[in-house]
Amino acid sequence: MTPLRELYPRLTSFANLHAAARRAQRGKRYRPAVLAFHANLEAELLRLQEELRSFSYSPGPYRQFRIFEPKPRLISAAPYRDRVVHHALCAVIVPPLERRFHRGSFANRRGYGSHRALRRFVTAAARHRWVLLGDIRLYFPSLDLTLLRHQLAQRIACPGTLWLLDQILANGASHGPALDAFPGDTLLTPLERPRGLPIGNLTSQFLANLHLDRFDHTISALPGIRVYLRYVDDFALFADHPEPLHRARSRIEEELTALRLRLHPIKSQIRRTRDGASFVGFFVRPGRVRVRNHNLLRGQRRLLLQHRAVISGRLSPHAARTSLQSWNAHLAHGHTWRLRRRLFRDLPYADGLPN
Repeated sequence: MTPLRELYPRLTSFANLHAAARRAQRGKRYRPAVLAFHANLEAELLRLQEELRSFSYSPGPYRQFRIFEPKPRLISAAPYRDRVVHHALCAVIVPPLERRFHRGSFANRRGYGSHRALRRFVTAAARHRWVLLGDIRLYFPSLDLTLLRHQLAQRIACPGTLWLLDQILANGASHGPALDAFPGDTLLTPLERPRGLPIGNLTSQFLANLHLDRFDHTISALPGIRVYLRYVDDFALFADHPEPLHRARSRIEEELTALRLRLHPIKSQIRRTRDGASFVGFFVRPGRVRVRNHNLLRGQRRLLLQHRAVISGRLSPHAARTSLQSWNAHLAHGHTWRLRRRLFRDLPYADGLPN
């Protein structure tokens, strides 16, 4: 593997920063910070370019908030000018590095995504008798930045780009109590080994995939493993007999320990595919793909709140219909026509749905 070189001049070019600002603006055009930045776009980009080229750039503090659906998580929102930098960085490093990613990695990649992962899972479940479902415990908060920096240094031989990556990683690092202890750790290990990628960063999505790429290649090549899939921190291994999966589980635990990560003790299990298995929000059984119950309940609650907002005038019927069309398209990846018909039946702005 030849490391990437001479990336920083292209990364810091005005054309790349300008294109990055346009991408960062999508869907957020009328937010105050975005309007302020774009009101004086050329001057803002020139100042950003100068900071990057003089190595005086320093990321700003995150705005943090908690969400509780689909599960409790701390979201970190970077200042807008930092998001422009994230887009500029990813435009340069993602294409050449992503080409080397394992084909079974489906998260946050153009042309992949959860629905394609689901289709591949359904096909594999129909062809193979056993599946190992794996879940990495608290993946983003636990990710070891010392190991990630080492991986980046092996793949990128451009000092400027590595410096920028280090600034971004250091800005979101945690030095709090360790989530897990590993062989050789001392009481000082949490201070010596910063960890954690902020959920919500464009760079975090890509780096989380890169960190597990070698794991993907190693585990998928184990004897007896017919199909390997991963979506963020959830993965599935298919085999025709349970023995290869039991051996694979031991190897998975070894590989994750080397990365200072742990398998979730409850969510990771070996099952017969005929008994059904959950992946990316759906429950897959032979000839049947259903929405998981807790996902359906969450969607129903959201639908009720949205309908109340339409009745009170806080949300337009057009906006509500746009949201429904998106959810309808998602549910349509399962055998859900009757379910969707029941959900949308009494909504006046849902005319024509399901389709």
